[in-house]
Amino acid sequence: MGYVSAVPVPQPRAARTGGAASSGARRSLAAALLLGALGATVVLLSAGQIWAEGTAAVGGGTVPVEADGGAVTGVPTALAIVGLAALVAVFAVRRTGRTMVAALLALSGAGAAVAAVLGASDSSALNAEAARISGNTAAAVGSLSHTVWPYVTAAGAVLILAAGLFALRFGTSWPAMGGRYERSGAPRAARRPATVDPDRPEDLWKALDRGEDPTHGS
Repeated sequence: MGYVSAVPVPQPRAARTGGAASSGARRSLAAALLLGALGATVVLLSAGQIWAEGTAAVGGGTVPVEADGGAVTGVPTALAIVGLAALVAVFAVRRTGRTMVAALLALSGAGAAVAAVLGASDSSALNAEAARISGNTAAAVGSLSHTVWPYVTAAGAVLILAAGLFALRFGTSWPAMGGRYERSGAPRAARRPATVDPDRPEDLWKALDRGEDPTHGS
């Protein structure tokens, strides 16, 4: 009676390497998508929150004034939208185009972060609101304070930056939309024309509908 060996058959080194590379590409792709989408969402939501608060003197008294992120600076919102567009465009281009779009994604995140941090200490939006309420163009805000939302916006922008860096580092191994290649990287096999039976009229009509010459090869 023979014995059945339980020793696994070793796989070729190329197959193991290719599988590991494919797994790494999928992980980096998922990370970039998650970071980019989450970062843009955080920026867009937090930019609509109140960034600065204060008081303005009106008629011998004071009234509260406040300014949201859009009033302080519209740069983070605009760059978050650019980042979202770049995140989608990364998968529509290849080679040099993909590198350029990935760089745009990273720059969008960096620019939005810088703009948010600078806006955290800006008082011009509140002064403009105080002037509008009081009717005095020289009015200035008193009891000025800033909220945490500018820094939340900056944190979201950093996530967009991280997505861009992932795309720059690993983007060359990601698939592209509408590619001619399968996941294995091999070209798809050409479709063979269907066999046409000249004695069957329905086959002739189907061949003509497909743009084929039913008399070819007969």
